[in-house]
Amino acid sequence: MSEIQLESVLTCPHCGHAVKEVMPTDACQYFYECRNCKQLLRPKPGDCCVFCSYGSVKCPPVQQQKNCCEGPG
Repeated sequence: MSEIQLESVLTCPHCGHAVKEVMPTDACQYFYECRNCKQLLRPKPGDCCVFCSYGSVKCPPVQQQKNCCEGPG
């Protein structure tokens, strides 16, 4: 089994700003405010968190092929 990556580069779909962030291992991150344009990012339909939607690396539970927490709504 490969090592779990805990860092992911989030890229804002609105302005293209990219920043490396450390992903939480014990919760899904549903919201993220872009540091550049201040838009609030939410997961795309079918994704559990912003890292799965806009990150260079999927969240730790998805990397481990485990059930991740359900997205909002």
